[in-house]
Amino acid sequence: MKILVIGGGGREHAIIRKLKENPLTETIYALPGNGGIAEDAVCVPIGAKDIPAIVAFAREKAVDYAVVAPDDPLVLGCVDALQEAGIPCFGPNRRAAMIEGSKVFSKDLMRRYGIPTAAYEVFDDPAAALRYLETAPVPTVVKADGLALGKGVTVALTRQEAAAAVREIMEDRKFGDSGSRIVIEEYLQGPEVSVLSFTDGETVVPMVSSMDHKRAGDGDTGPNTGGMGTIAPNPFYTEAVAKECMERIFLPTVRAMKAEGREFRGCLYFGLMLTKDGPKVIEYNCRFGDPETQVVLPLLKTDLLTVMQAVTAGTLKDCPVEFSRGSACCVVLASEGYPGSYEKGFEITIPPEVRGHVYVAGAARKEDRLVTSGGRVLGVTAAAPTLPEAVKEAYRLADQITFTGRYMRKDIGQRALACLAEKP
Repeated sequence: MKILVIGGGGREHAIIRKLKENPLTETIYALPGNGGIAEDAVCVPIGAKDIPAIVAFAREKAVDYAVVAPDDPLVLGCVDALQEAGIPCFGPNRRAAMIEGSKVFSKDLMRRYGIPTAAYEVFDDPAAALRYLETAPVPTVVKADGLALGKGVTVALTRQEAAAAVREIMEDRKFGDSGSRIVIEEYLQGPEVSVLSFTDGETVVPMVSSMDHKRAGDGDTGPNTGGMGTIAPNPFYTEAVAKECMERIFLPTVRAMKAEGREFRGCLYFGLMLTKDGPKVIEYNCRFGDPETQVVLPLLKTDLLTVMQAVTAGTLKDCPVEFSRGSACCVVLASEGYPGSYEKGFEITIPPEVRGHVYVAGAARKEDRLVTSGGRVLGVTAAAPTLPEAVKEAYRLADQITFTGRYMRKDIGQRALACLAEKP
């Protein structure tokens, strides 16, 4: 089979590595891919949002199956265009991708169908939003309505911080049109859990739960990032919590989308907060998370291509999906200064015995060398029978990789380990 994977980050590298395990896989094309993905797929310099060029390439190469991984092309209708060209595709169509494409849409959906989430208000006028903040409880959360590379959310501890976020999003247009509307919502407290799930619009198969580490610095300090590391499974996500989430959140969401004429087929990501009042939805994503994918897929025992094809065909209920009972940890190696400004072009040295554990996110190929080209450069993942072993091994591997300006958090997994230590 000839497979096309749209995207060029660590998430896509993890997906490609897993797709390669299927013996039917002949060639994988990555559009655009990156310098590290080039070792596992044929990279083609076509941007993930250049949908006409993507479709033309897929036709030219007679691609048998396509996987659209990032949010932007999904929201722009890449799956629709590929399907119209006769190419089977993993990922939601444009109407279904709206669940991530608009925070206002997703919050209104949850309100209409009684899916537990934080209380919220919507604003399209900055002056009205600022007036509301004068009496709103704090802390509060300010979110840009549209896509913002995972950075359009501010957890404001004071009214001044909240007002600054409103001005930055709506007046300064930091995120462009994505900030023409905002959501100001209740601040929730509790452990956060990420649950990726396969769904064909009827059946929902949750993957192993995970815990992301969004802040740039140790101890959850510093600015929000796209994610500095992950562990799986998340020890706060017990069997009882999983059962409640399936009954009150996962199935109701998929059924609500179908009732709205937006049947969702693909990977539906649930960002959850386990509050004292039960689990609530913080956010939906219409695709695999990054870097959650880098710990979840290594634990998937079932062939990924087979599962994806079942999702596309609407036969997920007949496809057994099995995960390892072990654990995984991913440590992100970033460029110093991320998520702000940083320098690029530094050579990356990865020992041969470590390469199989590395998912490349922000690196380019310069002659025969791999050099830094992004904020999040590499994700180093280790799987082991227990979480303490996985964390220890991930850091052992990460310590062997060098590049100028290399930065990583030193406490990935520590909250999870503390939770495990407290369990009888």
